[in-house]
Amino acid sequence: MAVLRRRARRDQGGRAVRDVPDDPLDAAQERRVRAVLALGGVPQTDLPDGVQQVRLRLLERAASGREAPRDVSAWAAVVASNLAMDWHRAKKRQERLGERLASLRQLEHPSGEDTSLLSLAVARGLDELPDNQRQVLVLRFYGDLPVRDIAEELGIPEGTVKSRLHTAVRALRARLHEDEVV
Repeated sequence: MAVLRRRARRDQGGRAVRDVPDDPLDAAQERRVRAVLALGGVPQTDLPDGVQQVRLRLLERAASGREAPRDVSAWAAVVASNLAMDWHRAKKRQERLGERLASLRQLEHPSGEDTSLLSLAVARGLDELPDNQRQVLVLRFYGDLPVRDIAEELGIPEGTVKSRLHTAVRALRARLHEDEVV
């Protein structure tokens, strides 16, 4: 599968100037990257920059001559997750909470009070998880990647992914019960 298709750019005289790569991410992949970034803690205002970073890394990979990822969508989700972890480490948790909730809201489906409380509790629970647990949880349940792909992309055994998922889900569930949200 070719990562980049090229098209010839034309000058004013109609002559081909040079090859210009098409966008390496299709619309569905871009939505997935945005979701992974948002759920990883990146504020809505920074999502376009995060998507561009994923595109840049994909283009750099192609330019370096390395083989294209087997599954561009999965690779992009993992890169987005890593970017979100980097951002998460750099910011204070309390400053991001409001921005995270705003990025999760869907304008066409306003949420009720119960949904807002649940969203707040889940966001707080995600904040309390260790980075490696939050990463696999977001990739599995919000990025919709199978355990095998997560393990392959992160370079860890499938058993480690399963263990981190189990621990993260248990901790998140305990937090939600503790807050009496569920």
